[in-house]
Amino acid sequence: MKSSPSWIIQKKRDGKELEKQEILDLIQGLSDGRVADYQASAFLMATYFRGMTLNETVALTEAMLNSGERYDLTTVPGIKVDKHSTGGVGDKVSLILAPLAAACGLKVPMMSGRGLGHSGGTVDKLESIPGFNIQLTREQFTETLSRVGCAMTSQTSQICPADKKLYALRDVTATVECIPLITASILSKKIAEGADALVLDVKIGNGAFMKTQRQGQALAKTLIQVAKIMGLPARAILSNMNQPLGYAAGNAIEVKESIEILKNQKQADLCSADLKELTIQLCAQMLEVGKITKNLSEGRKLAHSRLTDGSAWKVFQQLVQTQGGNLEAIQDPNLIPLAPQRKSWVAKKSGYLVKMNTESLGRILIELGGGRKRASDPIDPTVGLTFHHKLGNKIKSGEPLVTLYAKEETQLEPILEELTRAIEISAAKKPVPKLIFEQIKK
Repeated sequence: MKSSPSWIIQKKRDGKELEKQEILDLIQGLSDGRVADYQASAFLMATYFRGMTLNETVALTEAMLNSGERYDLTTVPGIKVDKHSTGGVGDKVSLILAPLAAACGLKVPMMSGRGLGHSGGTVDKLESIPGFNIQLTREQFTETLSRVGCAMTSQTSQICPADKKLYALRDVTATVECIPLITASILSKKIAEGADALVLDVKIGNGAFMKTQRQGQALAKTLIQVAKIMGLPARAILSNMNQPLGYAAGNAIEVKESIEILKNQKQADLCSADLKELTIQLCAQMLEVGKITKNLSEGRKLAHSRLTDGSAWKVFQQLVQTQGGNLEAIQDPNLIPLAPQRKSWVAKKSGYLVKMNTESLGRILIELGGGRKRASDPIDPTVGLTFHHKLGNKIKSGEPLVTLYAKEETQLEPILEELTRAIEISAAKKPVPKLIFEQIKK
């Protein structure tokens, strides 16, 4: 390395701008083992506090992209458009959106990550489907994309290996909520996977990494700006994460909820309306940027029709079968097991549901075993939570608000206390924040 890791860390710690070559040296060293995890962690913390300029962020994205191989999807006919969410509790949109967009005529190459912090990961959810192969080779990924219209895989060891290491370290070093690190991580993978365009779902609220609309705008604009410099058309919507999305949080139970929506089952209507609406909105954005439709209105109509006529459900079944999943398990979701210990937490008084501390609810899921405290932690896909009400709903005393699914009964009592602090019922009704705050195209 031309520059020692300690010097690069010191320079960033002191708030100085790193040169492109210094960032490249650090990322190359991380990839080949010359930079230790503790040095990478120090760099992450320095970057978290000091930030990065646009030039540094572009250099970091390029260095991470070039640390591994890139997929060439030019042999796959059609426009390849992907979607990425910055993550939240109950965000299982990708499970519905990928087959829906494919049913509308797009090709959707989706390379997803595992859970990060209190937010769930698409790869973890897909592994709840017995047999589902989330480690596709380049050839399998390309073939699935061509045949099915979408392919969903985890980040391979050859794709952005430096990002894979940093991603795991960010999760356990409290450096997740950093715009340059988020930007470089997302875009390096999306460019490497071969996407032609990208739609971003930037979450805002108490359950998101970006707590305020201003923070969300800053992240969205940085993502779009860096993507443009690197030749990837991108746009973003800012969506609400002040309550869990849909009714389920936990890997297996989120798969079940997604299947209900794909199959247009009526029980999905009560607490899944926000999930369904957000999915349709994102699909419309993908269809417009992918030139399948002329505008968002046309895109919404097409997405809604392909969801209601069963086309998306058909593509999802093809996807599961092609990637080795058990088709019977998704056709009868009762074959996807949930944890045996179940307990409902009920309202102590009547009133209106006015607040949900969504990050705390995500932390509860981690305590149940549905998330990671350390990078090496396994995840129990069977644990989770179901939410029986959304913000603004009128609640009666004694009515169930949340049902917990746990492995051990001993886990339940301390978590019930946490729920008391995380959920607020008031005699006075409060306005419910809108689902989508704004869209940003540049």
